[in-house]
Amino acid sequence: MIPLVEFCINNLTDEVVAVKKKLEDDSGLDVLEYDCLRYCGICGERPYALVNGEVVKADTGENLLAKIYEAIEEAENHYFCHKP
Repeated sequence: MIPLVEFCINNLTDEVVAVKKKLEDDSGLDVLEYDCLRYCGICGERPYALVNGEVVKADTGENLLAKIYEAIEEAENHYFCHKP
Protein backbone atom coordinates (compact mmCIF):
# COMPACT_ATOMS: atom_id res chain seq x y z
CA MET A 1 0.00 0.00 0.00
CA ILE A 2 1.49 3.31 -1.08
CA PRO A 3 0.40 6.18 1.19
CA LEU A 4 -1.58 8.93 -0.51
CA VAL A 5 -1.15 12.56 0.58
CA GLU A 6 -3.58 15.10 -0.88
CA PHE A 7 -3.39 18.89 -0.83
CA CYS A 8 -5.93 21.61 -1.59
CA ILE A 9 -4.62 24.25 -3.99
CA ASN A 10 -6.30 26.92 -1.85
CA ASN A 11 -4.18 25.91 1.15
CA LEU A 12 -0.83 26.04 -0.64
CA THR A 13 0.94 28.79 1.27
CA ASP A 14 4.72 28.99 0.89
CA GLU A 15 5.22 26.71 3.90
CA VAL A 16 2.71 24.14 2.64
CA VAL A 17 4.32 24.20 -0.82
CA ALA A 18 7.64 23.40 0.87
CA VAL A 19 6.03 20.44 2.66
CA LYS A 20 4.47 19.23 -0.59
CA LYS A 21 7.83 19.42 -2.40
CA LYS A 22 9.55 17.40 0.35
CA LEU A 23 6.86 14.76 0.16
CA GLU A 24 7.06 14.64 -3.65
CA ASP A 25 10.76 13.79 -3.28
CA ASP A 26 9.79 10.71 -1.25
CA SER A 27 9.40 7.92 -3.81
CA GLY A 28 7.36 5.89 -1.33
CA LEU A 29 4.44 8.34 -1.43
CA ASP A 30 1.79 9.43 -3.88
CA VAL A 31 1.24 13.18 -3.59
CA LEU A 32 -1.69 14.86 -5.33
CA GLU A 33 -3.08 18.39 -5.52
CA TYR A 34 -6.75 19.22 -6.05
CA ASP A 35 -8.71 22.38 -6.74
CA CYS A 36 -10.73 21.77 -3.58
CA LEU A 37 -10.88 19.03 -0.95
CA ARG A 38 -14.06 20.43 0.63
CA TYR A 39 -12.55 21.20 4.03
CA CYS A 40 -12.94 24.96 3.63
CA GLY A 41 -13.21 25.68 7.37
CA ILE A 42 -9.86 24.05 8.07
CA CYS A 43 -8.34 25.32 4.83
CA GLY A 44 -8.89 28.96 5.82
CA GLU A 45 -7.44 28.46 9.30
CA ARG A 46 -4.28 26.35 9.12
CA PRO A 47 -2.05 24.08 7.06
CA TYR A 48 -3.60 20.67 6.40
CA ALA A 49 -3.54 17.68 4.10
CA LEU A 50 -5.35 14.40 3.70
CA VAL A 51 -3.35 11.27 4.42
CA ASN A 52 -5.09 8.20 3.06
CA GLY A 53 -8.33 10.16 3.27
CA GLU A 54 -7.86 11.32 6.88
CA VAL A 55 -7.44 15.01 7.74
CA VAL A 56 -4.06 15.96 9.20
CA LYS A 57 -3.75 19.56 10.36
CA ALA A 58 -1.08 21.60 12.10
CA ASP A 59 -0.13 25.11 13.13
CA THR A 60 2.95 25.31 10.89
CA GLY A 61 4.28 23.69 7.75
CA GLU A 62 7.10 22.02 9.65
CA ASN A 63 4.63 20.58 12.15
CA LEU A 64 2.39 19.45 9.27
CA LEU A 65 5.24 17.50 7.71
CA ALA A 66 5.92 15.71 11.00
CA LYS A 67 2.23 14.94 11.51
CA ILE A 68 1.88 13.61 7.96
CA TYR A 69 4.73 11.15 8.52
CA GLU A 70 3.22 10.18 11.89
CA ALA A 71 -0.14 9.50 10.22
CA ILE A 72 1.56 7.41 7.53
CA GLU A 73 3.41 5.39 10.17
CA GLU A 74 0.21 4.82 12.15
CA ALA A 75 -1.64 3.69 9.02
CA GLU A 76 1.16 1.31 8.09
CA ASN A 77 1.29 -0.13 11.62
CA HIS A 78 -2.47 -0.60 11.59
CA TYR A 79 -2.38 -2.24 8.16
CA PHE A 80 0.40 -4.67 9.02
CA CYS A 81 -0.95 -5.49 12.48
CA HIS A 82 -4.42 -6.28 11.12
CA LYS A 83 -3.39 -7.99 7.90
CA PRO A 84 -4.92 -11.49 7.64
